[in-house]
Amino acid sequence: MTGTPAVRTPPVSIAPMMEKTDRHYRYFIRRITRSTLLYTEMVSAAAIIHGDRDHLLAFDESEHPVALQLGGDDPRELASALRIAEAYGYDEYNLNVGCPSDRVQNGSFGACLMARPGRVRDLIAAMRAETSKPVTVKHRIGIDGRESYEELLDFVDTVSCAGPTRFTVHARIAILSGLSPKENRTVPPLRYDDVYRLKRERPDLQIEINGHIETLVQVDEHLSRVDGVMIGRAAYDNPWLFADVDARYYGAESGSRSRREVLEAMIPYIERWRAAGWPARNIVRHMLGLFAFQPGTRRFKQALSGREINEDPVGVIRRAMSQVRPEVLDS
Repeated sequence: MTGTPAVRTPPVSIAPMMEKTDRHYRYFIRRITRSTLLYTEMVSAAAIIHGDRDHLLAFDESEHPVALQLGGDDPRELASALRIAEAYGYDEYNLNVGCPSDRVQNGSFGACLMARPGRVRDLIAAMRAETSKPVTVKHRIGIDGRESYEELLDFVDTVSCAGPTRFTVHARIAILSGLSPKENRTVPPLRYDDVYRLKRERPDLQIEINGHIETLVQVDEHLSRVDGVMIGRAAYDNPWLFADVDARYYGAESGSRSRREVLEAMIPYIERWRAAGWPARNIVRHMLGLFAFQPGTRRFKQALSGREINEDPVGVIRRAMSQVRPEVLDS
């Protein structure tokens, strides 16, 4: 199957992040932005085939649009996992070719697959054969030993033969020997110009950029050069960054909920999961950055981080709200 489907790239998305973009974070961020494309954490194809599928794949209907990121290096295994996932109603599927962790490398997938562009082409083809939904690939600009722009272009040209809908390019190489995943997000230098050049030289491909993007001013600059922007850590550490995204990039009417309304909307959700035996702390931890860069944010985070959060989450949230000025809560 060849030929890239003509699907417009969402202008803004939130990156898949392990231990961060779980279903509870996605429900929370949906109280702030209704249109931004969200991603799951990476889920290995083998885990879907052999593990607890509802735990790994189920999500709330309000999370749409949401993409499932898959990890794997076996076309048949990825195809089987995608067939299973189709029953859950995801809007897109993404192949992880960017994660540099040792665990992922030991499974022969993630960023190390950049050394095998033909294999990535086959993986995308196998995934596309199982769905009519968009299938995309997230990758680095290179890995140690394959660091040049020419090698990036060779990778993209090879994989594009399978017709992925979009290439999401993290504008750093991944150093697979000697750096931790955290260091790989900061140590290799950013090379935005390589991603811009890729879009110039392959204008028919949909290209999304990723890597240390923290403000909407930066988003605007990137969107003048590429088709979409993926935001990672800033989306988690400062979720209110997305309060204006729907109006600014998706044509929605302005007037997002206030932070107070977001917190109030989370209370019944937390109570519902708490009644099902889920510790409130596992949900509330995603909300700690709601007042980033605002007066009272330290006191808010301290209040939410107390020991009593699992016993009395509603009371704790309301006490945390009292630590923030009303004009900030209601703006």
